[in-house]
Amino acid sequence: MTKWLPVLKPDGKPRYLQIADAIETAIKSGEIATGERLPPQRKLAERLGIDFTTVSRAYTEAHARRLVESHVGRGTFANAPAHTRHEIDPRRARDEDLSMNMPPEPQDPDLLERMQEGLRTVSANLISLLRYQSTTGGVQDKTAASSWLSKRGMVPSLERIAITPGAHATITAILSTMTRQGDVVLCEGVTYPGLRAIAARMGLQLIGLPMDGSGVLPDALDAAIHLYQPKALYLNPTVQNPTTLTIPQARRMEIAEVLIRHRLPLIEDDAYGFIPAVAPAPFATLAPNLTWHIGGLAKCLGAGLRLAYTVAPNARAAYSLAQALRATNVMPSPICMALATRWIEDGTADAIRHFVRTESAARQKIVADTLVGHDFRGEPEAFNIWLKLPIGASRAELMGRMAGRHVGLMPSDAFTVLGTPDEHVRVCLGGIIQREELRAGLLFMANSLSDAGWMG
Repeated sequence: MTKWLPVLKPDGKPRYLQIADAIETAIKSGEIATGERLPPQRKLAERLGIDFTTVSRAYTEAHARRLVESHVGRGTFANAPAHTRHEIDPRRARDEDLSMNMPPEPQDPDLLERMQEGLRTVSANLISLLRYQSTTGGVQDKTAASSWLSKRGMVPSLERIAITPGAHATITAILSTMTRQGDVVLCEGVTYPGLRAIAARMGLQLIGLPMDGSGVLPDALDAAIHLYQPKALYLNPTVQNPTTLTIPQARRMEIAEVLIRHRLPLIEDDAYGFIPAVAPAPFATLAPNLTWHIGGLAKCLGAGLRLAYTVAPNARAAYSLAQALRATNVMPSPICMALATRWIEDGTADAIRHFVRTESAARQKIVADTLVGHDFRGEPEAFNIWLKLPIGASRAELMGRMAGRHVGLMPSDAFTVLGTPDEHVRVCLGGIIQREELRAGLLFMANSLSDAGWMG
């Protein structure tokens, strides 16, 4: 079919959702038969007199609802009507927070089916998963966590592993076991905004350390330990948020030597550590008796799981962490734990991780094509860049201009601990947005940055 044309109504609903709804209605009514080819996206955009990106988003939405399947070189084809399954609730399907750094979302039908099959399998134990359970996970889930952590070269005993409700809650709990109001915690000069929020809430002094192209400077760390007598150091050492910097192995060994000499605990936030195909060994393998390793699943599997695989320095520390988590979070979601365990056991987790890695590389290529001549830092497997604005440009003005384009921007103010925030923004390449819309958004941003008329 190449002549089908949806009717767009002036009802205030976004056009891409109107087109997706029209596809669904046409399939259910038989106007579009199962297996029929839908019009090519560019032709449909021309016929409707709208942007290609709007039609692209509509087809992506239809794909997410499992209404259609796309085949490279062949086109987009209608699936059978969904009479026996629950349909996607559009109120949830479009919910996103552009202030967060989100990985690209899978669209491949086979991978989506594997992910959904895991959920169906887990649902067989739904009643038992609705009960109160262990504060930090049972043996089955910790065994799966150990298997996952082994991909980063760690082989901790199960008594040191705690399955926790996300990195943010875990950092809070860890700091509650080792600090009191007024204590000092060290971190990178530009660091994870969540740590800044936690420190402010707990009344802690956050001291940023100077960095070079390899990360925190060991001499500066040593001097800060002598000067401030801190309770801990926080690092996000692999594909760091927001700079995408990865601390190389040699620098890690230098930092570890300083920590061991001073017996200073380290909170290693390894949120992005599972994404690169090859990454330096975690600090938990260099200073295991001092390191709290947090292997969050938000960036490699999905933020909605709200899980992290945390390795404590020893069994006693793991017990203290469990007590702190019990007081604030009671337990991680058993449903989420069961789903993550299933995905690890049947290989789906690795497939998702591979998708995030390869799709991020494709999106970094789009950045390289569209932001030619601009100053930014990005890594092939990172799903954000750290963009330095040209002289005279304003991060606030740029964010205003980019509103509504589904490209998540966050200004340097949110990340800066050491010194005054400069004209940098973190640009997220993931989330709901797909490649063509991302390309269009980045081209618009590049043109905005080249528009000398608004730079003061």
